[in-house]
Amino acid sequence: MNVIEIKNLTKTYGKSRGIIDVSFNVEEGEIFGFIGPNGAGKSTTIRTLLSLIYPTSGSARIFGKDVIESTPEIKKHIGYLPAEVFYYDNMKVKDLLKYSASFYKKDCTARINELADLLELDLNKKIDDLSLGNKKKVGIVQGLLHEPKLFILDEPTSGLDPLMQQKFFELLERENKKGATILFSSHILSEVQRLCDRVAIIKEGRIVKVDKISTLKETTYKKFKLETTKTIDADYFSLPGVNQFEAEGNKVTFIYKGNINDILSKIAGIELSNLWIEEPDLEEIFMNYYKKEE
Repeated sequence: MNVIEIKNLTKTYGKSRGIIDVSFNVEEGEIFGFIGPNGAGKSTTIRTLLSLIYPTSGSARIFGKDVIESTPEIKKHIGYLPAEVFYYDNMKVKDLLKYSASFYKKDCTARINELADLLELDLNKKIDDLSLGNKKKVGIVQGLLHEPKLFILDEPTSGLDPLMQQKFFELLERENKKGATILFSSHILSEVQRLCDRVAIIKEGRIVKVDKISTLKETTYKKFKLETTKTIDADYFSLPGVNQFEAEGNKVTFIYKGNINDILSKIAGIELSNLWIEEPDLEEIFMNYYKKEE
């Protein structure tokens, strides 16, 4: 079952580009990555999905319901963390969270305390006295206090230090194991690689690829590093699929895409002292799609 269904979603701002024909589905119980550089259209897609802005054309459904027709009903079961959080400065954290909880017809006190303890957030401080990172923590608690079925995160880790990021990822994984579906939007590829099952890559307002991260890795380049017993002529590896070839003394590195047996046959013809074959990271895959599109 799909929790999110986005179909040909387009949002234009006069002559300015917004998003064009964006389509993807997020399945129940998955952590879905939405990646692209800043300005690619991630926040516009999310804000349209949440009916904070209305689409020029196309449609979006959450829990099988149209996001415009059923906004109040849908929002009861969604947690949203925007890229930038703004609050009433004079309120105490606990008062703000109590106010947020009042929109949901259940007692969220224990949940607020649990999340605040986990994230080391002082509930008695005034919003005005908080650092950027602590304001982000308030946003995380606010988004999760009602135990939503769907959590939508837009650049969620900005302002969090590395240790707190680690705690936050563990929190998301725990919520996901309890059944929550997560849409995780980021330009930090290592985060998406760590957390997500599938990913949509967006460029200049258009989706260029939607796939499993494991499949993206399988169908793209492998990195080869060789140490040979004697110097190898560069022409030896001049076969289709070999890119970024570098040779320094008896060390050879290159990236290869193609039939793995062909390259292994070639390597078998030389005497090695060492060999490494590595998976490319998501950043290399991402850059590959961006360059290919250009």
